[in-house]
Amino acid sequence: MLRILLTHKFRFFIVLLFVLSFVLIRVYEDNLFYDPFLNYFKSDFNDLPLPIYNSFRLFLSLLFRYGLNMVLSLGLIFILFKDIGMVKFASFLYVVFFALLVFSFYATISIYGEHNNMMLFYVRRFLIQPIFILLFIPAFYYQKLSR
Repeated sequence: MLRILLTHKFRFFIVLLFVLSFVLIRVYEDNLFYDPFLNYFKSDFNDLPLPIYNSFRLFLSLLFRYGLNMVLSLGLIFILFKDIGMVKFASFLYVVFFALLVFSFYATISIYGEHNNMMLFYVRRFLIQPIFILLFIPAFYYQKLSR
């Protein structure tokens, strides 16, 4: 195991940089992104009305954050697997998932308002956190093993 790490120390270092970048996005999320739902979901949101927000500005912020996570995730997939086909497929999935999630996010706000906060919480969580990379890496690894 140690010998493998030493032979791939540059790749290991790059992977650590990508993971550190994910952490830095999370640490500085208050400063980097417009998201009135950050403080809302940190509080006891089940009894609170939805915060006042600018829909367009929130959309751009979600797009920016999702885009940052997507670019880092695609870079991580490329570093780990060295397969541009996987990167293309993952980027297609990221774009499709973004469209579905943004539609679901705004539909949940419009239809349910503050009456279904947990659904809003989880849809938003998929938009702002790099959860898909946790699904893609094992899936691509299994696919590579089965070839």
